[in-house]
Amino acid sequence: MKNGHVLECGSALPLLIESETARSIVIPEKCSVDMNPILALDFGRARIGAAISDELQLLAHPLETIPANEQAPSRVAEIVHEKKVDHVVAGLPKRMDGQIGSAATEVLQFVEKLRAILPCPVVTWDERLTTVAAHRALRDAGKKTRQTRGYVDQVAAQMILQSYLDRRATETASKVISDR
Repeated sequence: MKNGHVLECGSALPLLIESETARSIVIPEKCSVDMNPILALDFGRARIGAAISDELQLLAHPLETIPANEQAPSRVAEIVHEKKVDHVVAGLPKRMDGQIGSAATEVLQFVEKLRAILPCPVVTWDERLTTVAAHRALRDAGKKTRQTRGYVDQVAAQMILQSYLDRRATETASKVISDR
């Protein structure tokens, strides 16, 4: 393709960037994609929202809501095994000034438990205001707060994961363009 640049299949994302501005991204037909999905978690004191990416690691989808109890790490491990997850992204609720508060400290403690039992990496990702944004998105879609109680955590996890995936794609595209 004219002015195109192909990332090899072994790269983070097998992409064909069709323009300098990366407006169009195409998966090359010759490239078999053997990527595993990424799991994201939105932690709350009562519930943990889970979302998962597609196999191309481009789109996030709500997965399930896990009760925030002593069985939660085991359930996350089951999902990692069942879905053959590449790595886990844990939303880290930093305070608005960027500092680590009590909620973020609880998440970091949970992350350490996960790192001890999971066969894949666990990374943290700034998730300030994702639950607020998830409530707003569901309300704008005509859903009442009472109806969305169990689902809002999944939507928040989806927002965390999509922002993570978008950043990775942008960084990969920028690297391809700068390497030209």
